[in-house]
Amino acid sequence: MAKKKKKKASPNTIGTNKQAHRLYEMFETFEAGISLLGSEVKSLRGGHVSFSDGYVQFRDSSAFLVGVHIAPYDKSGIYDQHDPERPRRLLLHKQELVMLQSKSEQKGLSIIPMKMYFKHGKVKLLIGLGRGKNVHSKKQDLKDKDIARDTARQLSAYK
Repeated sequence: MAKKKKKKASPNTIGTNKQAHRLYEMFETFEAGISLLGSEVKSLRGGHVSFSDGYVQFRDSSAFLVGVHIAPYDKSGIYDQHDPERPRRLLLHKQELVMLQSKSEQKGLSIIPMKMYFKHGKVKLLIGLGRGKNVHSKKQDLKDKDIARDTARQLSAYK
């Protein structure tokens, strides 16, 4: 008999934005490359990233990741340190840039970083196009989760 393996987070996952689905209603997701310095990549290999207050901003027909904190690499010298909060350029196709920029200019839509991971040795960022939830919809989501949890408990009791 084959044993079932426990489901784990992918070893390639650097970090996830756990607040993204709670605070935003996501419509679409896109995969983007990200332009980084060497010390930033080494720090990311250790999983030192924080997505709090992160968003995507458009300047000069380019997309930039703003507000994401990548901790300085502790083994680099004094002169090789990077700014942890610097804007980082996102690498997207031209048609994706134009489409995302036009959609983000619509009222209430914003682009949020959701997950950072390694893919074929490159750092990739999963960004989502979404609208901020209001208090009522957050409460409704919590109620739905509670109901689903209760029904799952009751169904497991009958098996």
